[in-house]
Amino acid sequence: MRDAEDKRPVEPGFKNVVRLGYVSLFTDVSTEMILGVLPFYIVRDLGASALVLGLIEGIAEAVNYLFRVFAGVLTDKIGRRKPLVLLGYGLSTIAKPLFAFASSWTHAFAVRVADRAGKGIRTSPRDALISDSTAKSKSGKAFGLHRSLDQVGAILGPFLAFLVVPIIGIRGVFWLSFVPAAIALLILLFFVVDTRGQARKTSVFENARDVLNREFAFLLLVLGMFTIGAYNFSFILLKAGSLGVQENDIPLVYACLNAATVVLGLPAGVLADKIGKIRVLCLSYAVFLATSVSGLFLTGNPLYAFPLAFLFGSYLAITETVQRAMIPDFARPELKGTAYALYYTLIGAGSLAANLIFGALWTRAGPATAFQYSIATATIGIGALIVFMARRRPER
Repeated sequence: MRDAEDKRPVEPGFKNVVRLGYVSLFTDVSTEMILGVLPFYIVRDLGASALVLGLIEGIAEAVNYLFRVFAGVLTDKIGRRKPLVLLGYGLSTIAKPLFAFASSWTHAFAVRVADRAGKGIRTSPRDALISDSTAKSKSGKAFGLHRSLDQVGAILGPFLAFLVVPIIGIRGVFWLSFVPAAIALLILLFFVVDTRGQARKTSVFENARDVLNREFAFLLLVLGMFTIGAYNFSFILLKAGSLGVQENDIPLVYACLNAATVVLGLPAGVLADKIGKIRVLCLSYAVFLATSVSGLFLTGNPLYAFPLAFLFGSYLAITETVQRAMIPDFARPELKGTAYALYYTLIGAGSLAANLIFGALWTRAGPATAFQYSIATATIGIGALIVFMARRRPER
């Protein structure tokens, strides 16, 4: 049965993946052109403090992951993907221009939460739709292609904002963001094909219990061991500053990081299809370990920031591609959304804890101690993943 699935025509499915990739590309152009100016807008123009800014972002991301769980379960419940994907993208498209009307940080907070809710609603069903559109043997390539197209938008967005802010101002950027977001919505509406499954009458807890078998639970435990020490890109930019990179040049370091995610997303997915997703995931954890070791020992030269950023971007490209591609391997087709819901619950909680711990160590004990913590958790994660790989039957 599985062999028959892998032999079905792949080209129509990849057309769907490419179209979803363009949806994400244009959406990211819209989102990232805003994110490049939003912190300054909230603090400088709307009078919020740095603490309030952190609170806004923290709550917004919590809402994002909460809706990922809700939508992942619901997409299996109704047996459809596209309606929820469309709802999520539509909500974000409508929300972002509303930043232009904000007269206080509370208004911006409401818009930011609505935008992140849209992202949360669409993410799990979209990942399930990508998986539904391709044979399992090509899922790595599919998620790698989608990831690369998505990150192209993440590079174009800030660059576009850099060009137009002097001409139309920050509020003008908010209005302009509607254009690429609307293009993404039109591609999704008219060109992306939905997949239909059987609607399930079982409860949410029954679905979760069906997905959370011993093997998948072990995998989530392994991912959690690693994620608890996986800091985000912000600390790479802080490290760049401590290496001597000037504030005006920090965006170049960020661009180098994003360039790595664009270049390596698709090759990582193709490699995962050829030699096994778990092996490639182990490689990505090793790249993160190398990044943390470099962060610990590199000092004194601003040029070190660029290979450090490229290493971290490589880790992001490989990990986010392969982990998203491997989740459907552990669930029946009609329960992929629930599997993604459980996965994103773990990743969201683990990322929050990791950044809180890493940030606290950085502030109170110094960057060296923070990197040592992540070196330890990465080493444990790699060891646990090797054990999981040894115990699991060979991937087909």
